[in-house]
Amino acid sequence: MLNLNGITVRLGGRTILDRAGAAIPPGSRVGLIGRNGAGKSTLMKVMIGEIDPDEGDIDMPRTARIGYLQQEAPSGTATPLETVIAADRERSELLAESETCRDMHRLGDIHERLNAIDAYSAEARAARILVGLGFDEDMQGRPLDSYSGGWKMRVALAALLFSQPDLLLLDEPSNHLDLEATLWLENFLKSYRATLVVISHERDLLNNVVDHILHVENGRTKMYVGGYDSFERQRAEHLAQAGAARRKQEVEREKLQAFVDRWRAKASKAKQAQSRMKALEKMTPIAAALEDPSLSFEFPSSPELKPPLITLDMASVGYDERPILKRLNLRIDPDERIALLGKNGNGKTTLARLLAAQLCPMDGEMNASRKMTVGYFTQYQVEELETDATPLEHMTRQMPGEKQSKVRAQLGRFGFSGERATQRVGSLSGGERARLALALITRHAPHLLILDEPTNHLDVDTREALVQALNDYQGAVVIVSHDRHMIELVADRLVLVADGTAENFDGTLEDYTSLVLGRTPAKRAGSKDAAPPRKTSTKSQSADTRRILATLRGEVASAEKRVAALTRDIAIIDQAVLDPAISGNGAAIADLMKRRTAVEAELREAEEAWLTAEAALEDAA
Repeated sequence: MLNLNGITVRLGGRTILDRAGAAIPPGSRVGLIGRNGAGKSTLMKVMIGEIDPDEGDIDMPRTARIGYLQQEAPSGTATPLETVIAADRERSELLAESETCRDMHRLGDIHERLNAIDAYSAEARAARILVGLGFDEDMQGRPLDSYSGGWKMRVALAALLFSQPDLLLLDEPSNHLDLEATLWLENFLKSYRATLVVISHERDLLNNVVDHILHVENGRTKMYVGGYDSFERQRAEHLAQAGAARRKQEVEREKLQAFVDRWRAKASKAKQAQSRMKALEKMTPIAAALEDPSLSFEFPSSPELKPPLITLDMASVGYDERPILKRLNLRIDPDERIALLGKNGNGKTTLARLLAAQLCPMDGEMNASRKMTVGYFTQYQVEELETDATPLEHMTRQMPGEKQSKVRAQLGRFGFSGERATQRVGSLSGGERARLALALITRHAPHLLILDEPTNHLDVDTREALVQALNDYQGAVVIVSHDRHMIELVADRLVLVADGTAENFDGTLEDYTSLVLGRTPAKRAGSKDAAPPRKTSTKSQSADTRRILATLRGEVASAEKRVAALTRDIAIIDQAVLDPAISGNGAAIADLMKRRTAVEAELREAEEAWLTAEAALEDAA
């Protein structure tokens, strides 16, 4: 059992965690979630002892081995395979001791322990983990210093998984992974038997791997049973109940204040007024469930161009006269929604750069609409933002000669209104910087958006806002992402980049997941065993489909609000029944119970409508 007892952490004069607590049972799998800056990483650093809390403590077994993914990537001349194997220190120490030990009893104990920890299959186990994270046999034998930071972090993750700690702590482990490695990691964690705490914004991982959600908000923590979808339902119910209680409290406050205002000057009522003033002072306010007004994405759109926007005809593209991709035949229309699939290193970014006209074809042809404008997003743009400049200064430079009102309007579309537009970029979170980069690349209302891993550093709520904005956007979209939830909700066409080319993938994302995990044989477009190729959606069909989906989403949202409102009404009635003011008033109580019965009937109808709308949306999607 891991117990967090009243953890309070103050950094730089600001309270990050305020009496946070939780009881994590042995063997449980906990998703640690919250908005960016809520204190998730701080709480995890308290768990490993990197930060000492100002108040509170942690109880855990003294012998527990803790594994935490360090932010510093490994380096040196050792190979990935050697680095991973060396992570099991007990194995290394026992093997070294076995070479020099002369005590036969001790030697017997050593070999017994080596067998217990499966020491002799270490190399095979380490290789399997590395393969899952994208390292083929050749890559496993190269020195670490020949790899980029992202690949080194994969080695660090592999070493941590190989060491099999009793408590595994992962802070956004999929940030450096592609979709294929993310799928492998999720599958690996499903079978991990020790206690797991993972900070993640991947909805699918949180639904498929964890059995508890620990939510950090306003410095406090609350534990929920189940995955992310279950957490959302439970939290919605809690917020509805809190909203009803808050409204009841506001009514009570108004009554007390009205009495005080009316009678405080009258001597005969002074004591009663005084007692009500004390009651007002002691009444703890129930916080309202506020939506963050800065959580905003709105992509400006230009008038549609005639199709196609781009065509590739037997095109090749690469670097330094060495082609990475060949035989590219691709057409993109003004309303296409395409997701590029494939392992890191296969050429997804190279294809994206070709479509964005940052690379020219080495062979074949590429034709693009002359009037087309492109918005191309990469993580490099986030990293290259000037930390001393403000969002307003960045946007003003990109929109020279434009009125300040237009510059601020573009920033406002992405949540940088008022004073937020004049904050230094250095004080912004990673998610806020990503929003600023998106605002900058869409300042001219592009006809085509190309987004390369746009969800890195975005929390779950911000990702949902981005998905909604992309679905509202009127232009074409090409995305590279390891976030399956985003791909499923945004893309209506999958293109697989593999084996030196790019082809339509005949199947769903679920089919691709099964393919990556080895559950089904590979099927390519045009192969004998592949399903018949789907007809390319016409402009009108795609537009009609998006309108239908938008309508159905609206019906689902409306039904959800109706259910929440009726649930609040029932909570208000239940509170009214318990009101001492009507105690003994049989007629009033009977009237309330009659109203409750009617509202319950409406709630059943609303829930049925909700389920029907959800089913219709799933079928349409």
